[in-house]
Amino acid sequence: MRLRDFWLLVDEVFDPRYGRTLVSEHHLDALDNLTAAQALERGAEPRDVWHALCDSLDVPDRTRWGHDPFRQAPPRR
Repeated sequence: MRLRDFWLLVDEVFDPRYGRTLVSEHHLDALDNLTAAQALERGAEPRDVWHALCDSLDVPDRTRWGHDPFRQAPPRR
């Protein structure tokens, strides 16, 4: 997953305003209590950050990949 894809999914799944707030303020246990933004800045793979964010917010698999039925889901960790 590219960083661009990460941000597209954030906007699509969470809404642009709420999603950007989550990325910058929601701390993720799976990423050593970093926010998604901090993890990305420190070089974490966008795919891993996306999974951690969705897992922490209990986003179901059916909505995790947005509305595009042809979008391929990145493989699990």
